[in-house]
Amino acid sequence: MAKIIHAMVRVMDLDKSLKFYKDALDLDIAERLDFEGFTLVYLRNEENDMELELTWNHGTEAPYTHGSGYGHIAVAVDDLEAEREKLIDFGYEPADIKEFFREGQLLAKFFFIQDPDGYKIEFLQRHGRYQ
Repeated sequence: MAKIIHAMVRVMDLDKSLKFYKDALDLDIAERLDFEGFTLVYLRNEENDMELELTWNHGTEAPYTHGSGYGHIAVAVDDLEAEREKLIDFGYEPADIKEFFREGQLLAKFFFIQDPDGYKIEFLQRHGRYQ
């Protein structure tokens, strides 16, 4: 059986991205690997078994494109409203909270935010399958 160990995104400004992911998701550096031409930084926190890998290709000047295939990363939180307010206090711009129903039952309560490179992150209230 395969175990998912990390997801990777490419970033333009490593310091800005590290600050965002610390502020937004409380992710700390688990390991940083500097190479000639690029740097890999693996982020995690105590709640996660999976890591987020930030890849910084030194000298890249044009922003990365996400094409039509990238969707989002999702995280579950205990208090959706408090998390959104925290992000606003940090100076970020999360979207409004929305609710998604199926057959009259609340399926999900969520909002989206984008990281400094435009990658979307969905914050979901812990509920049902989103734990």
